[in-house]
This record gives sequence, C-alpha cells and structure tokens, in this order.
Amino acid sequence: METLTSLLGAINGVVWGPLMLVLLLGVGIYLQIGLKLMPIRKLGMGFKLMWQGRDAKPKTGPDGKPVTQASDEGEISPFNALMTALSATIGTGNIAGVATAIALGGPGAVFWMWITALVGMATKFAEAVLAVRYRETDSTGYHVGGPMFYIKNGLGRKWLWLGGLFSFFGAIAAFGIGNTVQSNSVADAMDATFGVPHWLTGVIIMVLAGAVILGGIKRIAKVAGKLVPIMGIAYVIAGLLVLIVNAGQIGEAFGLIFYYAFNPIAAAGGFAGAAVMAAIRFGVARGIFSNEAGLGSAPIAHAAAQTKNPVRQGLIAMLGTFIDTIIVCTITALVILTSTVWMDGEAGASLTALSFDAALPGFGNQIVAIALAIFAFTTILGWSFYGEKCFQFLFGTRSIMLYRVLFVLAIPLGAIAQLGFIWLMADTFNAMMAIPNLIALALLSPVVFKLTRDYFSGKEVLPGEALDHDK
Repeated sequence: METLTSLLGAINGVVWGPLMLVLLLGVGIYLQIGLKLMPIRKLGMGFKLMWQGRDAKPKTGPDGKPVTQASDEGEISPFNALMTALSATIGTGNIAGVATAIALGGPGAVFWMWITALVGMATKFAEAVLAVRYRETDSTGYHVGGPMFYIKNGLGRKWLWLGGLFSFFGAIAAFGIGNTVQSNSVADAMDATFGVPHWLTGVIIMVLAGAVILGGIKRIAKVAGKLVPIMGIAYVIAGLLVLIVNAGQIGEAFGLIFYYAFNPIAAAGGFAGAAVMAAIRFGVARGIFSNEAGLGSAPIAHAAAQTKNPVRQGLIAMLGTFIDTIIVCTITALVILTSTVWMDGEAGASLTALSFDAALPGFGNQIVAIALAIFAFTTILGWSFYGEKCFQFLFGTRSIMLYRVLFVLAIPLGAIAQLGFIWLMADTFNAMMAIPNLIALALLSPVVFKLTRDYFSGKEVLPGEALDHDK
C-alpha cells in the first residue's frame, strides 16, 4: 500500500502541477472570451430555460393526440439532466472539499474557487453543447454522449484512442470521486456524530443506492430531480442561519478571502500558514473537485436530456457550476471563515461541522452530518451513471449491469477504507480525466462558437441526431 500511495502521490504532483492549472483555467478563459462572456451575461436566461425544462411529458395538440416536439429526443427532461449532473457535483466537495481548501491554502483559496467557477461556466456550457451535438443512440435505444463521443464523432476516428483514455480514467475515477470518497466521508461523519459503525453506514448506503442505480438513468434522474433541489435549498438555509448569527464577521471574512488570494498567510494557532501558490493550487483543485467543470463528467448526463438543441442544454448545464460553487461552496466557506475554528488546525468535514456547531451549538454537527449523507448519496447515484457510460464505451452495452453491480459492491469497502489514500486516488484520476476532455474542448471550440452564434442570431441549430456518425 505504501508503494502504491507513493506512486499515486508522484503522479498527483505532476497532473495537478502548473500544467493542469494552465489547462483548466486557460481553456476556460479561452472559451469564455470566445463566447464573449455569454455564460455570465445569459445567466438569467439559463435559469428561465431550466424552469421551463422541468416537464418531460409529451405535448398534446388540440385533438388531444401527442405532438412530436424538437425536444422529445432523449430519456430525461432538461431539468432532470441538470439535477442528475448536480447530484454528482453537490457532494463532499461542498462540505469537506471547501474546508480542505481553506485548511491547506488559507482563506485566499476561496477566491480561486470562484475564479475557477466563473471560467468553468463556459467550460460546462461547451461540454453540454458538444455532448448533445455528437451524442448517439445505443443498441437499447438510449441516448449516450459525453467527451468520448464528441471526441469520436467530432474529432474523427483517428482520435478514438483519446476517447478511450477518457473512458478508462472515467470508469476508474467513478470508484474514487463518485463512490468510495463519498461513502467514507459519510461513514466518518455518522460515526463522529451519531456513533454509527463505519461498516453499517456502508451497508445502508449500498442497499439504498443499489435500489436506484440498478434501475438505470430514468430512476436515477427521478430521484435526483426530487432530492437535489430539496437538499440544496435546505443546506443553503442552514448556512444562512449561521451567517445571521455571525453577521458581524461576514465583512471580515470577505476581506480575508480577497487579501490572502494574493498574499501569503502566516501560521497562527493550529493553522500551518500557506503561500499564494498553495491558495491557487488548492482553490482550483477543490473547485474542480466540487463543480467538475472541465472533467467531462456532467456532459454524460446532459447527453440524455430530452432536447435536440445543443445550445439550450448548454445554457442549462452552465448553471451547475454557478449553483455548486458560487452559491453552495460560498455558503460553506463563509460559515467556516466567520468562525475561528479554521485557525485550530482542523480540516475536512469536521472543520465544517465544528464551524456550524460554533454558531448553532447542539445541532450544528447534526446538520452537517445529515447534509453530507444526502449529498454523498446523490453523488454516488450520478457518478454511477458516468462510470457506467465510460465502461459501456469501452466494452459495449452488455457490460452495463456488470459495472452497476461492481459499483454498488464497492460502496461499503469505501466506508471502511483509509481516507487519505482514497482522496489521493480521487484527486489523481480527476486530473487524468480532465486532460483528454480539455484537449477535445479546445479543438472543437469553433463548433461551440458557431452553434452559439447561430442560436442567438435566430438560425436553425441542427440536431446532433442529423449528423453522420459513421458508426
């Protein structure tokens, strides 16, 4: 285990080095500029489209018969596609990831999380546009898409190896970021707060998640469409209650974020101090871990949306980054920084829990533990679908059930495993997923820009299904 940990640590140092920061931020900035800041300017339009996309039921004409709409292709509503993507992103990254970024990079890391989110909106938009544009229909009649398909169908078969690499990394990464990390974090929280044994937590999550995962994307989307809005709003309300209690410290918290984004912070109390580079590195890394912009995971869910218009789904998809990081992560960060607990050397979910408890003594811990459990549960659901589609790309439709079973069985193993190694594995494969996706986004950016221009100038945007995929 020590040898494997050392090897992963060495790889992690390379893939999360300056090159990755340049790639993630560079591609995001390039897309944001190429789109003329459209994702930021059209944020309101995105929310409007999301609200309109709640209903997946077929439209009927005056005679009561179903009317075929341009939005009828796909398995789940545009709203539920976003909720499925959010189910995978709103997870431990919003609770433990933000706390880890602050513990290792100081308050300035929050600023770099915000920057990652703002440029990541353009990245997430482009991912979803390409996912719908280049998706296919598999042998079971379901729509499949994502980076592996826009690499294959957008860049051509000579780039098929790059799609294969993404799928390989994605299928494995799902067991880390989307499975074992989640069950481990929940098990820790349940043990510390309620005294529930790690193995029991793992078994309970396995049973509940298995009942949903084995039902496929429609069941996952249905559960995500109900749970994600409820859990997200409840967590934000709890965070706002803490901020009302700590209202006098909010201004100072923002001051810390902006000042230490560009200045090193000295050690104090149990806090070890952090250089500016640490703030940037951990802010970007945990920001990406949280909102997944650039990883290529979310477009796999958006490819199943009931829409033929890639740009409309892109406008909905970009909201995932905004909601996840600008809203939910910011709430967590302000809760932590308006308390003094972050100076005591704590990290991870326990730092967030102690910060909530400092303002809401007696039940702050319970709020975080319950939120973490629900967040992690939905993340496991979303990532099971991502990993499944990557596995399907590599081994065919018949392999789907095998992957689902293996994924479900891994949940209790994660609950009792060593957290440090799991976080390292998740972090490493995150970055390795991102590299093929970012290359494809850069090469296919002219397609994104053209489709976006056509959409906003009122021209017809051809559905991806009309393209010759040369199967």
